[in-house]
Amino acid sequence: MKYVKITSLLFAGMALFSCKDNVPESMEAPVEEVNFSYNVTEFADIGVLRYQIPGWDELDLKQQKLVYYLTQAGLSGRDIIWDQNYRHNLALRKGLESIYINYSGDKNDKDWKEFETYLHRVWFANGIHHHYSMDKMKPGFDEVYFKNLMDQTNVSIDENVWQSIFNDVDAKKVDKAKGKDIVLASAVNFYGPDVTEQEARDYYKSIKVDANEPIEVGLNSQLVKENGKLIEKPYKSGGLYGPAMDQMIYWLEKAKEVAETEQQAQALSLLIEYYQTGDLHKWDEYAIVWAKSTEGAVDWITGFVEVYNDPIAYKGSYETIVQIKDFDMSRKMEVLSGNAQWFEDNSPLMQEHKKEKVTGVSYKTVNVAGEAGDASPATPIGVNLPNNVWIREVHGSKSVSLGNIIAAYGSAGSSGRLEEFAHDEEEVALEKEYGALADKLHTALHEVIGHASGQINKGVGTPKETLKSYKSTIEEGRADLFGLYYLMDPKLEELGLVKDWKKTGTAAYDGYIRNGLVSQLVRLELGQDVEEDHMRNRQWVSAWVYEKGLEGNVIKKVTKNGKTYYDIQDYDKLRELFGELLRETQRITSEGDFEAAQALVEGYGVKVDQELHQEVLERNSQFKTPAYRGFVNPVITPVMEGNEITGFTIEQPETFAEQMLMYSKNYGFLD
Repeated sequence: MKYVKITSLLFAGMALFSCKDNVPESMEAPVEEVNFSYNVTEFADIGVLRYQIPGWDELDLKQQKLVYYLTQAGLSGRDIIWDQNYRHNLALRKGLESIYINYSGDKNDKDWKEFETYLHRVWFANGIHHHYSMDKMKPGFDEVYFKNLMDQTNVSIDENVWQSIFNDVDAKKVDKAKGKDIVLASAVNFYGPDVTEQEARDYYKSIKVDANEPIEVGLNSQLVKENGKLIEKPYKSGGLYGPAMDQMIYWLEKAKEVAETEQQAQALSLLIEYYQTGDLHKWDEYAIVWAKSTEGAVDWITGFVEVYNDPIAYKGSYETIVQIKDFDMSRKMEVLSGNAQWFEDNSPLMQEHKKEKVTGVSYKTVNVAGEAGDASPATPIGVNLPNNVWIREVHGSKSVSLGNIIAAYGSAGSSGRLEEFAHDEEEVALEKEYGALADKLHTALHEVIGHASGQINKGVGTPKETLKSYKSTIEEGRADLFGLYYLMDPKLEELGLVKDWKKTGTAAYDGYIRNGLVSQLVRLELGQDVEEDHMRNRQWVSAWVYEKGLEGNVIKKVTKNGKTYYDIQDYDKLRELFGELLRETQRITSEGDFEAAQALVEGYGVKVDQELHQEVLERNSQFKTPAYRGFVNPVITPVMEGNEITGFTIEQPETFAEQMLMYSKNYGFLD
């Protein structure tokens, strides 16, 4: 599970527009090069940044080889996410890049500039649908100009393929609108174009699994019809995506040879077997060993992992994150994970929904060394895995906070949006002093305590089965609420995690409500509903507590100079409301109450106040800082003496286009 599939700390969690200049000493960011240039480029609503790899020089050569091999394995699967996102993406990328490389006309022409912007947006989104809103992105040039470009550059793209840039077919990558067949309506390539939602649900419901140790059915396959019969095409060597997976296996074999520990080597062996066979039982075996492999400086996240891009939450999107442990920060966070049982026992959950024993919660701050697939260019800031509930309950899980990614966001500059959307100077001052710390703690509490908490009643199916398309947003909201409830608790100061729990909690609550009710609306075009699961959960959490607190004036809606603000009047009461909603979302999850989940999400998390939305967009128009941010990866290159690697160099890409074209050339195993 990912904490806020974000693109900018402007909108991450509750520390909206946080300034990192005053990070408390206890939560200090990794030491990085002072004059490092973080900003690469900006286009449309996107900003692309660079990140550094603190701790690289502290690794020995064998550990550096492990990082290198794992990043190569990850990049070798890059084409998979493009194809998963939309069936025409790879053909379109190949054609668009060929035009970009071969065009020799006027590059100052307005239409050419629009073409460049469109291609950059497609690169960032891993396809032609916006990475966050899910809408098909509209180019700023017309069909006539595009046909002229193809003619001028001798590029041939099937007409049915390139027309998808301009037509209204497959308009949303993921469409969860109530009343639609959300499988047929979604453009993602997890299902054949004639497979219905009911057919897919019935197919996976018919698969018999061990009730105590169920596999994640459908996670690593495409479900299609052949001769009218439903069949699965598994992702594996020799199967769907085989050429890319063979390359992934090649690099994983090399990584296994330089593993730091026996557990790492065993995990990599099982991962290789899984990629070779597509056997989901092998995936569970791998996940168990990986979750228990907590020693060593190097770790990784890889596979078909998160199901956010599947409207019915079966199919995993491909991703890889390779990471180096931040030892100092991880020691500090062990304090939190070591008290996980206290947080569970003292939570407002119904007693029957609490876990008697919270098992094996491992939390680390890490520094990213490379990302690929659904984790790049847009990246999470925190991850908690495995996702399989029974593995988490029996064998534990790993939670990581991506320290150097958070540091890069904070170092890339602020925009002035905080002063625009915060209600008063006190709110601004608290955010600047405590917001960064509050954000880090919310990430930790969300991942370590939130996702690890609670239990499902006996005889109740998994949330995927019971809550259906609302599973992901309910789970993310539940984890957010756990974090919010404890951010205003003196226990954090008692554990030495904050110096002033009241001010830290106040900054956290201000930022979360500000974001959930107002600021995140800048990510939507006027008239759009909220579609993305994390955006939905922030809105339904904020809107619910606002409504329930109206009688007690807990949160006051304020209009000043024609501008709307939400000003918290009673923080203690707000904490009680967060606790009530946490209790209810856990009940929904534990009991599999689909109707209540639907009512909560549809009633509070989807529709947008259009008058407020227009106001927010107008207020935001004065700012140039992009609404979304992501990253290029540092380029790790081996230094060779004959056939032996004797060291590595690390270089930063000069441009976004340079890295994207290099990736297509070197890792285009499916196009």
